[in-house]
Amino acid sequence: MTTLKQTPSQTVGPYFAYGLCPQQYDFDFRSLFTATLADREAKGEHITIVSQVFDGNGEAIFDAMLEISQVDSEGRYPASREECAASGFRGFARVGTGTDPQRRFIVDTVKPGRVSADEAPHLNVVVTMRGMLLHTFTRLYFDDEAAANERDAVLLAVPAERRATLIARRESGTGNAVYRFDIHMQGENETVFFDL
Repeated sequence: MTTLKQTPSQTVGPYFAYGLCPQQYDFDFRSLFTATLADREAKGEHITIVSQVFDGNGEAIFDAMLEISQVDSEGRYPASREECAASGFRGFARVGTGTDPQRRFIVDTVKPGRVSADEAPHLNVVVTMRGMLLHTFTRLYFDDEAAANERDAVLLAVPAERRATLIARRESGTGNAVYRFDIHMQGENETVFFDL
């Protein structure tokens, strides 16, 4: 009897854009989720997150896909589809980097509230891309929430010299609040990723 050996692991993609954010890539399928976590009628301060995902050589990655989740401006996750429809806040977005000429992803949302007094406002970010066996988890905190950041248990668990990789910077001179948050997969400025 022949004993079969284990086959090599396969990496993610590049098929995921077609299946998971088809409208962004101009396919004739409706996307379940888009790059918008909150419609204009949602309560709270409306913000835009602008970001690029970089490889170890500092090159912007053209085929990364990100999933972002967060609480609303009052610190609550939506409980049902009906609540999402009524409030204009979905709490989840999915976006790829492959359709922007600068290989960015841009997300429209509201600034999240706090779930508890010792947790700073943040977004949860999952990165998936070609060449990875598993997706990675990180967080986005805000530079104008310094006092809250100093009390956040997750952020405090990160070595002080690496915390800056999790902080989005508010850009000045823009009408709408715009935060810049770049993700570095490897290298000198590698973003902190969490083992979940």
